[in-house]
Amino acid sequence: MRRSGSRSLTIITSTLLLFLFAAGISGQTAVPTPENPPMTSQRFDRDRETLYAIFSENKRGLTPEKQNRAYGAAKEFVRRYGGDNNSDLKEVKQFVTDFERALRNDELYAAYGAKDYAKTFELGRPLLKAEPENFFVLGVLAEAGYENALAGNPSLNDETIDYLRRAIQLVEANKVSKADPFKSVEVAGSFLNLALGWFLKDKSPAEAAAAFRKAVQPKSPYENDPLTYYRLGVAILKGEFAQLSAEYNEKFGAKPPSPEQQAMFERISLLAQRAIDAYARAVALSDPQRSVGDTRPQVTPEFRGRVQAQLTALYKSFHNNSDDGLNDLIASVLSKPLP
Repeated sequence: MRRSGSRSLTIITSTLLLFLFAAGISGQTAVPTPENPPMTSQRFDRDRETLYAIFSENKRGLTPEKQNRAYGAAKEFVRRYGGDNNSDLKEVKQFVTDFERALRNDELYAAYGAKDYAKTFELGRPLLKAEPENFFVLGVLAEAGYENALAGNPSLNDETIDYLRRAIQLVEANKVSKADPFKSVEVAGSFLNLALGWFLKDKSPAEAAAAFRKAVQPKSPYENDPLTYYRLGVAILKGEFAQLSAEYNEKFGAKPPSPEQQAMFERISLLAQRAIDAYARAVALSDPQRSVGDTRPQVTPEFRGRVQAQLTALYKSFHNNSDDGLNDLIASVLSKPLP
């Protein structure tokens, strides 16, 4: 709490200092009268109280003018009294830190909003060097790198994958208290995994499948996205399923049945069922019969036909070359959790 005896003096000198700030004479004090010159220590205390009063009166202001005024006073306070041991310094320093971080974040997001992805990365790299776990910066760079790749420019891909992994680690470790630039932590996790899966779908399909699976969890923005389920099915088949199938053929292709052979075959069958489930969800969610207010992404009939053809072939290969039960699966799959 401020000292009551200095309240009127604080208000008067606050007004004076504001005028001096506006005139570009930050920190200059009134000239003492010869009849009653203040002691140096008194003037020092008075100036410190004045700067803190300006900061305190404006720090919670909602307008840019008030915030800038608080920042100007805070910067001057730290410049003058940063080496002192006083109770106000920690609060003032924190405000300066937060204000300057917000300025840098605004500049970064403006570059991203302008689709200048190269500049976005140039601005973001030094910020992450100073703060490796800055989730806002990691999130903006992840979005910028993903959109840059979708536009056909792979130059930032490897760097973007690194930022995606780092951001996902923060989410999964519950280290994200503020979700910006995303609407929520859940939305952040969904997007980050979707993007990571997209980048890895060819170079590391097994890891991509794990990421896509996380992206379509309940309440995710991609929970009803047929394309993501299709990518999940493809990644399962290209990743662990293909690897185990090759190993199975090498080990047991020309040998009689055995417990080891049966165990591996069951593992392969389980992966196939997961891929079939993902394909079936993609088909069910791309049904052209859409109700009013349906928020599912629109896909073409050609997409649905292609996915259904692949689903049918896969289903029959694990059901004695028969598609019996496939239509029932498609009709009911959305009512069941992911296997």
